[in-house]
Amino acid sequence: MTRYLISFDDAAMTFPEEDLPDVAAASHAVVHQAKEAGVWVTGGGVDGRDLSVVGQDGSVTPGTTPPDERYLSGFAILEVASHDEALEWAARIAASCRCAMEVRPLQNDPDA
Repeated sequence: MTRYLISFDDAAMTFPEEDLPDVAAASHAVVHQAKEAGVWVTGGGVDGRDLSVVGQDGSVTPGTTPPDERYLSGFAILEVASHDEALEWAARIAASCRCAMEVRPLQNDPDA
């Protein structure tokens, strides 16, 4: 089994704001299906407008994402048997969220 990151950035969602309740309901339904199928690990929406950057020296720089930068807007981590299965779940998520998804395998934990 491999874990996959399925994600999208803020610019991907281009539907009218009044459709947000329908999009939210559809995406929550897919999450429920993934949980029932036993493939859901975690996921959620990300508020990319409010962030902090922590440097390697421990310094903290609070800030906001500049308007011209893309940022992660939502993600799911699923554990599935194959890349094809990850793509199938990504297609369901994309349809529910009305936007394209990126699909990336996560590297295995070296201590696992």
